[in-house]
Amino acid sequence: MHDDRTVVEDRLSRLLAERLRPAVHRVVAGLDVAAWHVPGEPVPPAVALASQAFERFPVGEAWGPPWSTTWFHLTGTVPAVPAGARVEVVVDLGWNSASPGFQAEGLAYRPDGSVHKGLHPRNDWVPVSGSTVDLFVEAAANPTVLDGFRPTHLGDLATAGDAPLYRLVRADITVRDETLADLVHDLSVLAELQAGEPRRHQILRALSRAMDALDPADLSGTAAAARAELAGVLARPADASAHRISAVGHAHIDTAWLWPQRETVRKVARTAANVVDLLDTHPDLVYAMSSAQQFAWLEEHRPEVFARVAEHVRAGRFVPVGGMWVESDTNLPGGEAMARQFTHGKRFFLDRFGIETREAWLPDSFGYSAALPQIVKLSGTRWFLTQKISWNQTNKLPHHTFWWEGIDGTRVFTHFPPADTYNGELTGAELAHAVRNFRDHGEATRSLLPFGHGDGGGGPTREMLARARRLRDLEGSPRVAVESPAAFFAGAEAEYGSRAPVWVGELYLELHRATYTSQAATKQGNRRAEHLLREAELWCTTATVRHGADYPYETLDRLWKTVLLHQFHDILPGSSIAWVHREARETYARIAGELEGLIHGSVSFFGSGDNTVLNASPFARDGVPALGGGRPVPAEGSTRAETHDGGWVLDNGLLRVVLDGRGVVVSVVDLAAGREVLAGPANLLQLHRDEPNRWDAWDVDPFYRDLVTDVDGVTALAVSDDTVRVSRAFGASTVTQEITLAAGARRVDFRVEVDWHEREKFLKVAFPIDVHTDHAAFETQYGHLTRATHENTSWDAARFEVCAHRWVRVAEPDYGVALVNDSTYGHDVRRVARPGGGTASVVRLSLLRAPRFPDPETDQGVHAMRYALVPGASVAAAVRAGYEINLPLRTVPGSALAPLLRVESTPADAVVVEAVKLADDRSGDVVLRVYEALGGRATATISADFDVTGAVETDLLERDLEPDALGSGLTLRLRPFQIATIRLRRR
Repeated sequence: MHDDRTVVEDRLSRLLAERLRPAVHRVVAGLDVAAWHVPGEPVPPAVALASQAFERFPVGEAWGPPWSTTWFHLTGTVPAVPAGARVEVVVDLGWNSASPGFQAEGLAYRPDGSVHKGLHPRNDWVPVSGSTVDLFVEAAANPTVLDGFRPTHLGDLATAGDAPLYRLVRADITVRDETLADLVHDLSVLAELQAGEPRRHQILRALSRAMDALDPADLSGTAAAARAELAGVLARPADASAHRISAVGHAHIDTAWLWPQRETVRKVARTAANVVDLLDTHPDLVYAMSSAQQFAWLEEHRPEVFARVAEHVRAGRFVPVGGMWVESDTNLPGGEAMARQFTHGKRFFLDRFGIETREAWLPDSFGYSAALPQIVKLSGTRWFLTQKISWNQTNKLPHHTFWWEGIDGTRVFTHFPPADTYNGELTGAELAHAVRNFRDHGEATRSLLPFGHGDGGGGPTREMLARARRLRDLEGSPRVAVESPAAFFAGAEAEYGSRAPVWVGELYLELHRATYTSQAATKQGNRRAEHLLREAELWCTTATVRHGADYPYETLDRLWKTVLLHQFHDILPGSSIAWVHREARETYARIAGELEGLIHGSVSFFGSGDNTVLNASPFARDGVPALGGGRPVPAEGSTRAETHDGGWVLDNGLLRVVLDGRGVVVSVVDLAAGREVLAGPANLLQLHRDEPNRWDAWDVDPFYRDLVTDVDGVTALAVSDDTVRVSRAFGASTVTQEITLAAGARRVDFRVEVDWHEREKFLKVAFPIDVHTDHAAFETQYGHLTRATHENTSWDAARFEVCAHRWVRVAEPDYGVALVNDSTYGHDVRRVARPGGGTASVVRLSLLRAPRFPDPETDQGVHAMRYALVPGASVAAAVRAGYEINLPLRTVPGSALAPLLRVESTPADAVVVEAVKLADDRSGDVVLRVYEALGGRATATISADFDVTGAVETDLLERDLEPDALGSGLTLRLRPFQIATIRLRRR
């Protein structure tokens, strides 16, 4: 007997690959195959099963142009087999080396149209009962897009071509040898078990004895004897102090990524069908699934699978988690959108299943906003899980289980699995890594591991469950218990919660920083939709309360869900294939049109006659009240435009803006403060080479800064009233910049229109600000956070590209400057030395990128963006300017419109109205959401211009937090960055 480790491992590896695994399924008959290649988009099963277009299809034939569907009809007779034998159909659609979910997939149906189970390379079987086989398989020819990050045109139906991708390799009736299958699991688990001496030698000897006991000529007949040689080492229990792993069945299904949304609908059905089949046959499985949208798709498109899911939900084994409409990005969505992710998601689970989800479940999003803990808690959610933060390139988070504290001080109990995967397979290597990697040993004894094929779906398999059973209590392994996430979190919090460390601020992902910029049109569509939704809810509420208009509950609900869907963490960040973003652009245009229709419909109730101006902003402006309408007060003074040194000067008595002959802004003087704002040429377009090491659409690597070209050549320059218009050309692209200083304005407005045709380039616009500071403030949901502008530590240096919403501000104690925008998110702020001493702050907006993967045509075409420089800006002024540039005044027929609600705060402008709407329960109550925006304590008084019978603070789902009213004065006292939702009862 050999006990040399390498010899045993090599012998076992060949035995498993060449003899044992192939022998588990013994072919007893072939199947007759007919096929129908569906023209165009997928069809409902009823249409396919009734089709007369099926034709004989020999095994070995090619099928499947990219993104097409072929229906296979498999028929045959089961020959005589031993009593009790498990008969299974095994199908190979032409699987390749890509992972499940990234290639061809199938869903098997019975002749009556009911779903049987899904098919993929690691789950290629369908059970057979009876003496005949009659199956239909809906086969999706999804291309393997992820192929070394090479540019590909497979990402859009229009460019993918029509050559078949796959070849039907196999369609057989087999008998599954359960004893051989068990032997394979025994051998695999022991071979993978990472144990120290002398346990390793005991395992190697047992493996050698087992292999010696096998007769290659009679594997089935000798399998039991081989298993007997392993029984002893498999029976030895784990150490009393062994780490505990809560294994949760899971399939992270990207709502869109390297496939379009319509394919995700089918991925969800395939995965759910596999899971309910496993739940029916394996009583030890517990499965967790997030994303209310995916449950909703299942309910709509595969109601019979949804019904089976619902049965297992009621039994506590198919567990809804996450409480969000989708697993969204958390950097880019606005505050109200982030709240609605939870309100729509949690309400769906409450309505359909009566379940209050308690875990925020975001394993794969690209970093986590510091505003999220408060939003999570206000939704009635208790715990938070992520995995992606383990992808950090430079700094590893020091804990796996901790309290995460947000910008307002709210804490949420958080875990990220030390196995460093959300697609676990329960291998020995994964478990050993989880134990070695766990950073909270000594205090905590447990961690969580989601297992199942994911990203493209597939879910857990019976092989994974077989491993879990063997690892439940095995010497040399952590103890593995298959259980729900809630069971893990409850146990971990009870054990460790009082002593767990605290992490304060954002969970910044040191990777995928380019997702703040890629696919600019998608981001622009999202920003516009968020603000139009705010307007639509405000004016529809006003029309309903004041004039008895019908509130468009269903329409607003549908539009919100569509916007939330597109905030999924591979859509809004810009990391999906061309098909996804083409559809997103079309969808955002449709949403904008519908919302404009709702707004115009509601304001028609406000009267007719002379025009009035509506202001949906939470701040009064130009004489128009916040949340109301009126006649704007004309600005005092005017703007003078004069030539100066070959350039131009714009002066409105408040600011003086100087442009040189290139049309570059070289000076902005705050006349009231007597202060130069700039430290160098501003509104300066800068072009970088952008060739990340991998993950093109996702990443920008720090070396991009090594090469930069200033885009300052002039092809045309013109001045009209208060605006300078400059045209430039670079590479294959052209750009027009407009610089406007309006009369009475305390800000300089910029508009840039780029006809972009670059490849692997990164376009930014720079503003060197004459402010000495070591930090900058960046708007996030319901507030802002500060980040260092130096690189003292590796953590500071890693934040060389960061996300902000509508504004960024740099400031000295007595003077600040803000840069606000209408559609961009990526920023960098760095300190530069002044020649005469001291430092200045260079603030740059990231405008456009041109990655080649997964969409080789990313952002090609025309883009228009607006931003503004606000000298002398306090935080309150930055907040105000951010709203103003995103919520322009709207001129409509009608008379002055008194606001439905007024909110006055101390300090002034500290409390901001984020939403005004009717209550979701259709009671007619008005719901108001506000937040403290300055980072200090504030008092706010609410005045309603309608009869209020009572008021109460609620959670995000509009459920009462306190039974008593707020008092007749409707006075709120808010802590820094606190969010408050107020229900004003009308009857």
